[in-house]
Amino acid sequence: MKILVAVKRVIDYNVQIRVKEDGTGVVTDNVKMSTNPPDDNAIEEAVKIKESGKATEVIAVTVGEEKAQETVRKALAVGADRGIHVKAEGIIEPIAVSKILQKIVEKEKPDLVFMGKQAIDDDCNQTGQMLSALLNWPQATFASKIEVKDGKLEVIREIDEGLETIEINTPAIVTCDLRLNEPRYASLPNIMKAKKKPIEQMNASDLGVDTAPKIQQIKVEEPPKRKAGIKVSSVAELVQKLKNEAKVI
Repeated sequence: MKILVAVKRVIDYNVQIRVKEDGTGVVTDNVKMSTNPPDDNAIEEAVKIKESGKATEVIAVTVGEEKAQETVRKALAVGADRGIHVKAEGIIEPIAVSKILQKIVEKEKPDLVFMGKQAIDDDCNQTGQMLSALLNWPQATFASKIEVKDGKLEVIREIDEGLETIEINTPAIVTCDLRLNEPRYASLPNIMKAKKKPIEQMNASDLGVDTAPKIQQIKVEEPPKRKAGIKVSSVAELVQKLKNEAKVI
């Protein structure tokens, strides 16, 4: 079984995001970047399945500028066998990423495609679902537990009401939740070994995919600062303020 894992380079989750003065986006110059956290869970799960003997190869793929290759190297350092970097500049919307991944899937013919449930920069939560539709493959989103069976997957997924268990046939698309596992750290020896693992590079245009944005971003603004709270001396005063000032009761 072959597993393809999509990874994305984003601003590190520990970084305080700052909006550009002209409102055209957020500051990325000299800002720490890292792999999208749910994508780390996707890589970890793929490597664990391979280590259990149920998969023969794990391929990490990313779409983005030259520096996006760092996310593939990290995936190789924690256990992926080889990487694919599809070069594309600027903002790449989920539909374009989905179409690029569709081309990669048609070329590589994996049995499973793993990715994070959503990216922490745009929070779209769309790529996995779009790829499933393009390929006409079954999908399991928000996976918090995955069990590989003969030609099938049993997936526990997180939903608003709690947990839902489903069974799907392969090939399939799975988007991974943060509670799926605990991603491992890449050891120094494995980081050095990863430098020798192959990364295939290609351009999005070579795949015949139009990456031009379909959505126009007008302006980016910081959310308004929250007003300071107040203390009340009694329940009666609290009820009075909720009724007469906040007008929520």
